[in-house]
Amino acid sequence: MTIKMNKMHTIIAAAAVLTLAACDAHIETPDMTVRPGHVLCDDGTALSYAQYKASGKQAVAVVFDTGQHDGTEGNGYAVYLWDIAPQAFADSLGVEQGTSADTEAFDGNANTFALYDTQETASPMAAAVFDLWCYGQSAYIPSVAQMRLLYAARETVNPVLELCGGDTLPADNNGDCWYWTSTEVEGQQTAKAWLYSTGSGSMQETPKIQAHRVRPIITLNK
Repeated sequence: MTIKMNKMHTIIAAAAVLTLAACDAHIETPDMTVRPGHVLCDDGTALSYAQYKASGKQAVAVVFDTGQHDGTEGNGYAVYLWDIAPQAFADSLGVEQGTSADTEAFDGNANTFALYDTQETASPMAAAVFDLWCYGQSAYIPSVAQMRLLYAARETVNPVLELCGGDTLPADNNGDCWYWTSTEVEGQQTAKAWLYSTGSGSMQETPKIQAHRVRPIITLNK
């Protein structure tokens, strides 16, 4: 009887060891946490570059921010792969186009719609951004505050933009580095809006009828 019990204990102990070993040999699942530098695909998924290459999906943008910002919806932002050819902020002066004119607000989406919706003057750059998408307003012109986030992440974003065949953000402080924001200049809304430099992070108030580069961004939504 004692020998049988000892054998039973041995069998139970061996089974426990095998069970623990099986638990230790767990299958690792891929880390799907979205991070700056991930590729945003046309189906709304954000993947690491390696996962994107293996997926066969179509890239549209690169994630540059995943923070939560006061007064905004979504879970961060991605920058569109390509520049839009230089466009004017407005086709005439003398009209306030309804942006917040707040350089601290993450409101590029609302600003872009205000520009597009203004009846007294047209916004060639807002029209060009709306033409990018067939279903609603998926892309928009970043505000000054959103351009600051993009500038801070440019060293992370640029290599992935290049790998995806996109336009890298100019790092030299020359004429090519200036992009329109969607933010009008407080107190001068009828005439000026802010340009932002991806070379230096500086701002420049500029007449709205001038043509400059535009780089749309996209809000990340789960």
